[in-house]
Amino acid sequence: MCSLQIIRSRLDRLSLGGGLVILMAMFGPALAAEDPQVGRPTSMEQQETKFGRMPDGAEARLFTCSAGGMRLAVTDYGARIVSLEVPDRQGRPANVALGFDSLDKCRAHTAYFGCTTGRYANRIARGKFTLKGHTYQLATNNDANHLHGGTVGFDRHLWQAEPFRTEQAVGVQFKLRSPDGDEGYPGNLDVSVTYTLTADRELRIDYVASTDKTTVLNLTNHGYWNLAGSGDVLNHVLTIAANRYVEVDQQAIPTGRLPEVAGTPLDFNHPTAIGARMAKMKAGVPPPGGYDHCYVIDGAPGTLRLAARVVDPASGRTMEVLTTEPGVQLYTSNYLNGDAVNGGYQQHAALCLETQHFPDSPNHPSFPSTVLEPGQTYRQTTVHRFSNQ
Repeated sequence: MCSLQIIRSRLDRLSLGGGLVILMAMFGPALAAEDPQVGRPTSMEQQETKFGRMPDGAEARLFTCSAGGMRLAVTDYGARIVSLEVPDRQGRPANVALGFDSLDKCRAHTAYFGCTTGRYANRIARGKFTLKGHTYQLATNNDANHLHGGTVGFDRHLWQAEPFRTEQAVGVQFKLRSPDGDEGYPGNLDVSVTYTLTADRELRIDYVASTDKTTVLNLTNHGYWNLAGSGDVLNHVLTIAANRYVEVDQQAIPTGRLPEVAGTPLDFNHPTAIGARMAKMKAGVPPPGGYDHCYVIDGAPGTLRLAARVVDPASGRTMEVLTTEPGVQLYTSNYLNGDAVNGGYQQHAALCLETQHFPDSPNHPSFPSTVLEPGQTYRQTTVHRFSNQ
């Protein structure tokens, strides 16, 4: 039986009662094509299910998208990645993204698993910045500093969601309005985040935003990646296309200097196991605990270019990260400690590669600007490209 007949037969047996499940199968060139890495026909599907209820009774939803032999789950709570299944060199799938299987667990966690962070990803010193002569005081939720948008950042909101499909991709667009004064930020901000899963095994994230008042904006996805699907990532081999990094103090606040990585444990210009120099990192390069540093990506910001490449030698899974942003934050889940609220994950259970502007940019005029003016459109793109070796 051909692939189209098989899918039609399955659809004939599928019940869509109650509106709980919506399944859309696409019939196009990608359907008939053989997947060169796992040897089976590719298909594209979308499924929508309930994910839990917010305290005000609003229903959160989970959207599952399949394409190119991969399976992505995202939720409108925090516009976040819940899971991403990727095949290994033998075609065996495993979830490579840390996350939770219910809204209640997502709301309880404190590690930002898979979420959209904003309005400002990373830290702003003392939660203060000045625009056009006015000083704004933000929420301080990381000791004396502001982190990832504050106490109730974008990760804690229910976004509007709209699934979509094309001939070569499936995905979901999420939208949110952040009102003037939200967590101390000026301006009404309208923002969208679009996740697209393609037949070419790419997960594309596109961000668009506009404001009615001068503000600052720095968005990223806080995905936690483990290409092995379990254990730690110390044997993952990492390459980062960066010759400089953002120097920080013990509180992870930039000093303003952008030193070269050469001759330091921060140098990943050549493929290196993440754990190879971990002991040196913990011995004295601030902040303590492991890698938590923003790298200055080579090339011109605004152009989509390679930022990093990660390989799990055991499974063969490979992830390349491309972005239009000036920086990428490498974080090796230093503060996970196995506690229940964060899913029992241990230290170094994953790495984050958060494409973004530099931390505390509003207080460093020499850094690439994060100011967004009325009439301007904020745009950025990050692509996670998966393969096997």
